[in-house]
Amino acid sequence: MREKTILVIFTGGTISMQKLDSSSKADITDNQKELLSNISSELKGIELRSHQFSLKPSPSVTPKDMFILAQLTDSYLMDSNIDGVVITHGTDTIEESAYFLDLYLETKKPVVFTGSMRSFSELGYDGLSNLVSSIRVAASPESIKKGVLLVMNDEINAASEVTKTHTLALDTFKSMEFGPIGIVDEENVLYYHDAHHRQDFVKPQSLTKTVEIVKAYSGSSSLILNLLIQSGIDGIVIEALGRGNVPPQMLDGIILAIEKGIPVVLTSRCPMGRVLDTYGYNGGGHHLKRLGVIFAENLSSQKARIKLLIAINALDTHQDIVSFFEN
Repeated sequence: MREKTILVIFTGGTISMQKLDSSSKADITDNQKELLSNISSELKGIELRSHQFSLKPSPSVTPKDMFILAQLTDSYLMDSNIDGVVITHGTDTIEESAYFLDLYLETKKPVVFTGSMRSFSELGYDGLSNLVSSIRVAASPESIKKGVLLVMNDEINAASEVTKTHTLALDTFKSMEFGPIGIVDEENVLYYHDAHHRQDFVKPQSLTKTVEIVKAYSGSSSLILNLLIQSGIDGIVIEALGRGNVPPQMLDGIILAIEKGIPVVLTSRCPMGRVLDTYGYNGGGHHLKRLGVIFAENLSSQKARIKLLIAINALDTHQDIVSFFEN
């Protein structure tokens, strides 16, 4: 069996941070050579290559960065000598970048995101073990055709399902609805099941249109919706209440957006469960469905935004966007 070749793309994040003497606070450093040097002896039969994409904390990562990262990853995956890709990333927005690539990349080869919750300077730094486990997952033949994955704390989660659940804990990343799809046990990569949902891939040629998220709460009004519409927004995601319901005060803004041809996508602020047209009262899910609101099933608002962003930049008609969400 030939040696596997895995490309590691570094984007920044806590895995590439250490505490500065001047402030005692963590900040970005260029430590990719040190990281790869520290783990090389742990990875038998795997050749590592690397690419420095950026040195950014993840709150600085934009959808345009994700788009460029997706194009870069796609170009590397076309190289027959590359067997898989690992991408290091800050944990605050890692699930959004991973999901962007999951929608964009039509490949059988493994693509794995990872990061760390502790900086290089801290006791119990988890970056090295997360990087090793991710490389093992990317090199495993069992990872072929699994979609984009996120590996941390020796758990394998699907990009479409995983979310950050705790600000500090090492096991922060959970697929709360369906659980992890596998684990890394020493040198073994073990899968329990496939991701719950896979769909068509869409590749926008550019990323010029914009989408914002509006959160519903008791008594929330149309003020923010109207401001977004006036500013020329291209798409809106509403993080609704419960099963997918909004206060009636939001209806004027929703109706105005739809009348102006702005896609409005509905998610729930509940961390588990899907939105459905169960309730028929004004502002209830059935009412919103009849108005033309698009339901995002069990996607979080941040992932629904990524999906809508890709859709409005790549698809031609409103019905195409609806089908993309309903498929």
